[in-house]
Amino acid sequence: MNDTVSSAFDPQHAFPSNPSDAAIPRRFRRVGLITIAAVYFLILVGGIVRASGAGMGCPDWPTCFGRWVPPTDESQLPPNYHEIYAERGYADTEFNPLKTWTEYVNRLIGVSIGVLVLLTVLYSIPYLKRDRTVFFLALSVFLLVGFQGWLGSAVVASNLRPVMITAHMVTAFVIVCLLIYAISRSQQDALRQLDTGTLSPKFKTVLAIAMAMTLLQITMGTQIRESVDVIATAFNQADRHLWREEFPTIFYVHRSFSAVILLTNLWLVWHLVRQLERGHLLRNFGLGLGALVVAAIGTGVTLDRLGFPAFVQPIHLVLANLIFGTQFFLFIALRYSEHPRVMGAERLG
Repeated sequence: MNDTVSSAFDPQHAFPSNPSDAAIPRRFRRVGLITIAAVYFLILVGGIVRASGAGMGCPDWPTCFGRWVPPTDESQLPPNYHEIYAERGYADTEFNPLKTWTEYVNRLIGVSIGVLVLLTVLYSIPYLKRDRTVFFLALSVFLLVGFQGWLGSAVVASNLRPVMITAHMVTAFVIVCLLIYAISRSQQDALRQLDTGTLSPKFKTVLAIAMAMTLLQITMGTQIRESVDVIATAFNQADRHLWREEFPTIFYVHRSFSAVILLTNLWLVWHLVRQLERGHLLRNFGLGLGALVVAAIGTGVTLDRLGFPAFVQPIHLVLANLIFGTQFFLFIALRYSEHPRVMGAERLG
C-alpha cells in the first residue's frame, strides 16, 4: 500500500505503454505547479501592495511615471509632475520611491506569471490527443491572465476603486482553481490508483460543505477588505487602533463563522489521519489543510486584536486562498479515486 501511495504521482504509472510519453505528464505537472506557486506569490505581493497603500505608486500603466523603469528619486521627474497627475484625477501625486518600486515589482511578477502560463499552455499541447480538456483549461488560464493584465490597468485608471481591486483578486483566485483542476486532470490515472475506500461515505459531502463555507468566508472577507480601504482612506492610513470601531457588522459575523470553519476542517483532517495510512497523499494534504486553517485563524485574531497591522493582511489573504485550493484538490482527488480504471487496477495487482 505504501509503495502505491508514494508513487501516486509517478507518471510512469499514468502512461507506462510508451516511455517517450511518460515525460509528458511529468513536465506538465512540474511547470503547472511552479505556475500555481507563482500565482499564490503574486496574490501575496498584491496583498502587500494593497495593505501598504502602494497601489498608486505607479500612477500610469503600463509605464510608471511615464518610464519603463521607474525613477528612484523625485529629481528624476518633471518639475510639474504634480500638476500632470492631478489633472488625471489623482488625489495623491506625491512621489514615494518605496511605494513606486513596490508596485513596480508587483507588475514585474505579473509579467513573469504570464510567461509561466504560456509555458503551461505549450506543455499542455500533447494533451490535445489525450484529454483535450487539459489543453483548453490551460488556454483558458492564459486568456484570463491577459484579462487580468487589462484589469490591472483598469484598477490604476479607476484610482484604486475597492470594487476594481476586489475583481482583480477574484480573477487571480479563479486562475489558481483552473490550474489546480488542469494539473489534477492531467494526472487522473495516477489519482485513480489512490485507495480511499476506508474513508467515511459522508466525508466527501462534508468536504463540499467546507468548500462552500470557505467561499462564503472569503466573500465576507472581501467585503470587509473593501470597508477597510474606505476606513484607511478616512484615517489617512494612520491610527489603525481606531479602525476596529468603524468595522461593519459583517466583520463580527466573519469572525464568529471562523469557529465553525475550524471545527469542520478539523473533522476532515481527523478522518483523513485516522482512516488513511501514514504517507498517503491525501492524508498529507489533510494535515496541510489543518495547519493552514489554524494559521489563517491565528492571523485573523492578530488583525482583530493588534489594530489591523498591514503586514498581516496579505498573509491572511494568501492563507484563505491556500485553504480553498487544498480543499479543491482533495475534492478532485477523491472524485477520481472513487472511479478507478480497470487498467489501473491491473497495474496495482
